[in-house]
Amino acid sequence: MHEAAVACLSKSSSKSAFFDGLWLLSMGRQIKRVVCAMSGGIDSSVAALLLKQKGYEVLGFFMRNWDIRDEQGVCKADQDAEDAAWVCKKLQIPFQEVNFVKEYWNDVFIEMIRDYESGITPNPDILCNRHIKFTALLEHARHTVGADALATGHYARTSAGEFATEYSGQQVRLLKAVDRLKDQTFFLSQVPQKALRRTIFPLGEFTKDVVKKIASSAGLERIAARKESMGICFIGKRNFSEFIAQCKTAQLYVDPRPGNFVDLETREVVGRHNGVHQWTVGQRCNIAGLARAYFVAEKLTDSGDILVAPGHDHPALYSSTVHAGQPHWIHSPPEDFYGRGMLECEFKFQHTEALVPCVVTSRTHNPWHRSPSKNDLTVSLANPLRALTPGQFAVFYRGDECLGSARILRPGPSQFDLDVDSCRTKRRES
Repeated sequence: MHEAAVACLSKSSSKSAFFDGLWLLSMGRQIKRVVCAMSGGIDSSVAALLLKQKGYEVLGFFMRNWDIRDEQGVCKADQDAEDAAWVCKKLQIPFQEVNFVKEYWNDVFIEMIRDYESGITPNPDILCNRHIKFTALLEHARHTVGADALATGHYARTSAGEFATEYSGQQVRLLKAVDRLKDQTFFLSQVPQKALRRTIFPLGEFTKDVVKKIASSAGLERIAARKESMGICFIGKRNFSEFIAQCKTAQLYVDPRPGNFVDLETREVVGRHNGVHQWTVGQRCNIAGLARAYFVAEKLTDSGDILVAPGHDHPALYSSTVHAGQPHWIHSPPEDFYGRGMLECEFKFQHTEALVPCVVTSRTHNPWHRSPSKNDLTVSLANPLRALTPGQFAVFYRGDECLGSARILRPGPSQFDLDVDSCRTKRRES
């Protein structure tokens, strides 16, 4: 028995994972040539190192998705590419830079801008993984160098482990990483099954601390000491409103559309803003001259006004239901969801937040959840959550498995709308 397959069997607790493991043991073909997506950071560097140590033929590919310099004339991708090339030289593996600027612009950036224009807040990291890294890069690796598989530095696992599964047609499951704090399955919740079957996550069984030690012991101190990048790749340390205001080279940016900040309790205008695209639900408004802090509760794109709530934990910011669009199921559609029209699982819409038990119902199967506006799913949460944001993704889990995700269309009625614990009545009387 192959050690990876034995590990898969020993760690599997579900019947489906057990049979997945049995199938893996019977596979005849194993992957040999692997393209590792290199970012210049510690995680992808250690992923490439581990693959080489296991005897794979590893090639390092750096993706250039953005080629416009910032207002200081700096393109962050230049330094990342230099670091990635340095790592590949250190590891003695071939290095190649591939240009996906056009694909990123068309499939991620333009869509992001349209979303902001519409008043919703997208998640470009999830979209980049779906359209660029696990579609464009994977296809490029297969057709240009004959790669058997793609590897990345994500903290995640699959039920296939290190086996190439596409050759038999077997579906694979996306599983949480051993390091729960670093688990990145949230960002992989829209990855196509076809791509997942050709993907390896070498770091899935390691904690971040161990990865740092591996990097240092391999002489990669330069990369281990590098500060990890956060946020949207082409924006860097700036927030999105600064990015929109400062970049003049592109033609497709959001035009400023001033509007009012409106107190949702009194309906009084309490301030002005330069456009709904610069604000997201739950964000503090920092309105000058006011004694109390206001937070974005709802964006009215037709009028351009933003309803704001006084206080970080105002009940208008909390909801127990979410309406979402068409789901992407990673392995397969859950039988109980399409059989009973009801799926019990866990939910999150932000990477760092804890999972919340929920029940997912279908508009098709449950007529009582139909609404005048189109939505495919209604997610009923065990606990109300703050700032459920249109445009983000509702990501679903069951145990170790990430089932998939669906884009949030809108939250359900807030605790303030429902007058939970007479919160609205008490505020009106005070």
